[in-house]
Amino acid sequence: MFSLSSIYLRGVIFLLRAWARYQLRHIASNLDEVLYIDSRDPLRSIKVHIYRPIADSLQKPSPVLINFHGSGFVIPAHGSDDSFCRQISHQTHYTVLDVQYRLAPEYPFPAAINDAEDIVNWVLGRPIDFDISRVAISGFSAGGNLALAISSTILPPKTFSSVLAFYPVVEAFVDPDGPVALDPNGHPIPSFLMRLFMRCYVPSGVDPRDPRISPGRADGDSFPRRVLIVTAAFNSLAVEGENLASRLQEAQGRTVVCERMRRCNHAWDKIAQPGTYEWEMKEHAYSLAKAMLES
Repeated sequence: MFSLSSIYLRGVIFLLRAWARYQLRHIASNLDEVLYIDSRDPLRSIKVHIYRPIADSLQKPSPVLINFHGSGFVIPAHGSDDSFCRQISHQTHYTVLDVQYRLAPEYPFPAAINDAEDIVNWVLGRPIDFDISRVAISGFSAGGNLALAISSTILPPKTFSSVLAFYPVVEAFVDPDGPVALDPNGHPIPSFLMRLFMRCYVPSGVDPRDPRISPGRADGDSFPRRVLIVTAAFNSLAVEGENLASRLQEAQGRTVVCERMRRCNHAWDKIAQPGTYEWEMKEHAYSLAKAMLES
């Protein structure tokens, strides 16, 4: 039987998900294939959207980018990175796998990161299809958290040729009231929303300082040799992302690119319209990803 607290939580999440579906209603997925990949859990599969390079650039085996969408760990936004995934697959030799991981509060930590690990292991087990010396990982917001955590704490850093994180959650769950936007003129993520996400994702008794939850706490030497972190000036998560980038830049032999998109809110690229400043910054951010993958 549900407690009043859990009923309230589920009601709030229901409304938040309805709002998110409305905000993302204009995004249509233009993928090449849908796969359902077996998870570690019996009788369960993980949905993956496949984006293949254009025929003239297709290599066999192809390099692969594994991507995780933003969600606050609770919002069903699989497919919201369609523009990014198509652009990377069409402008590089990379096959892109866009992963639908499990969401809280129904499936709290470590469900999402387990799904992410299962997909990476599935790719690594297919050297005929994928160039496993060029496996990159990327993510947006909560998905950026998963990409950073997987590449620094779950699998050896040499597993990945690069990690690309867009406005990632790095340490916000350690103190959800702490993050403050670098530029206060936009729409930063409210602290009450960060507390809600934490309450859903981090189970009672689990330390949010765990590097699998807060990858900013991971050993700097454990990250891949090439790292891209894109932040947004109006976003309350920008400081922690840039702090991680600064720490990683201190290591010898690592390429770290960190750029702040000025006058941009969290997830600005999902609602940017052609001809606007936000669209220009979206194109710039995605070009940084392309350059990192091809370096």
